[in-house]
Amino acid sequence: MLIDFFFTLKDARIPVSIKEFLTLLEAMQKQVISGSLDDFYYLARLTLVKDEAHFDKFDRAFGLYFKGIAARFDEQGSVPLDWLVQRMKRELTPEQIAALEKFGYDKLMDRLRELLKEQKERHEGGGKWIGTGGTSPFGHGGTNPEGIRIGGKGGNRSAVKVWEARTYKDYDGEREIGTRNIKVALRRLRKFARQGAAEELALDATIRATASNAGYLDIKMQPERRNNIKVLMLFDVGGTMDDHIERTEELFSAAKSEFKNMEFFYFHNCVYDHLWKNNRRRHSERFPSWDVLRKYPPDTRLIFVGDATMSPYEILQAGGSVEYNNEEAGSAWLARFMAAFPKFVWLNPEPENIWQYRQSVGIIRQLMNHRMFPLTMDGLERAMRTLSK
Repeated sequence: MLIDFFFTLKDARIPVSIKEFLTLLEAMQKQVISGSLDDFYYLARLTLVKDEAHFDKFDRAFGLYFKGIAARFDEQGSVPLDWLVQRMKRELTPEQIAALEKFGYDKLMDRLRELLKEQKERHEGGGKWIGTGGTSPFGHGGTNPEGIRIGGKGGNRSAVKVWEARTYKDYDGEREIGTRNIKVALRRLRKFARQGAAEELALDATIRATASNAGYLDIKMQPERRNNIKVLMLFDVGGTMDDHIERTEELFSAAKSEFKNMEFFYFHNCVYDHLWKNNRRRHSERFPSWDVLRKYPPDTRLIFVGDATMSPYEILQAGGSVEYNNEEAGSAWLARFMAAFPKFVWLNPEPENIWQYRQSVGIIRQLMNHRMFPLTMDGLERAMRTLSK
């Protein structure tokens, strides 16, 4: 079993070696962990992964290989993996998709609780039970205008909630390739000032002072001239943003280089009552949104970066987040951020010509007073001009 697991990690391009694999086997032989799958996960990651940059790849490979072993339908509402194996996928016409019923958020959650009590076997291709390849709002691999994805990968981007925890990857702030043009666009947002210690030669003042001193050298110093603009960037990460990692990393790297007074945080889909700075510790190291709102001055430029692609419930309804039961709607938190920082924009990496087909994008644009711009050179320049006003 573990030999195949080793090759699964190799296929995921994780640089594991035979020596590390033997270390894992030796640790198991000496029973340094209990028999739980969670303990084995941490032991395997500790012995096999040498670099934190590979943690996300390891999580996906581990989930792919071991997920079905521990899954069972128990009192916690776990759904067996073999119920969710996609064996068929129905092809529906646009008319059939439009005719599918939308339950509404509260009704959808109540129906899921009922099914978890009633369902006793795997189902596929239908419109009622938790399964695959059908029109039911529960499961994966099928088609429904709104539902709860359980297992599998997303496709239609219409899930109201996702029954699966993912570890998201931090954006690389050191990325330099392809950032030159982005830096040029960001330079439109400048407000130079001389602050701090006098560490730079003031040439004109030195010449005047020397001339006034009968030619005796009188050196004058001044603080370095810096871009005094303060920037707060909030990055959507994970889920549909995985399609835009490269471009977002280029923006992140260019912004860190151009703005010396820049702070950043992560969120998922929409901002709620907390943010985070490290995606691997996002459940243990959270920053309350109220603290962020109070920490930075009102003249800070606020930049949201995200594709705004989500269920409308995530924006408009309490408890609508795909990850947890948020007490207040995302729209309430967006309003608070916009009120605290009047100069704000939203950068969207999705092509502008498809925004009209995403209901959530339209809602975010309206809430942001149409200050949404595409993550292109022209879009960046328009966004920087808006922030400079």
